Amino acid sequence: MAPEVKHAMSSHASALRRFQIQTHSRVEFTDITDLVERAVAESGVRSGLCHVFVPHTSAAVLIQENADPALRTDLDTFLGQLAPRHAAYHHDDGNCDAHLKAALVGCSKTLMVEHGRLLLGRWQGVLFCEFDGPRGREVLVKVIAA
Repeated sequence: MAPEVKHAMSSHASALRRFQIQTHSRVEFTDITDLVERAVAESGVRSGLCHVFVPHTSAAVLIQENADPALRTDLDTFLGQLAPRHAAYHHDDGNCDAHLKAALVGCSKTLMVEHGRLLLGRWQGVLFCEFDGPRGREVLVKVIAA
């Protein structure tokens, strides 16, 4: 399902984009590669860095294989084994597993930009990881010229 997008941008030696994403299930891995690539293209930066940041404690961003959607199911299963939803946690508000999964995956990733494009491997994509949805979420993308 395609994310719903709203954005704002500044145009300097760096550009910041804010994307609003609506998730539709408790755990969801959403391909946001196109959004990030669009932010890079619209920034005008030819060579630099692209920083993707998720300002949430129960969501994350991941660079991973993007060709086979079955991997997303495997990721959910694997992370669920590391942090089961109904374990006995000290932080007992019903979503501690989501916080732990987000901590494992991480809230930010930095990618290289060359010739105005992201440098991703052949099978790689940028995935927004929802661990406590459905919710409205935000993804920030900062493109910096180098």
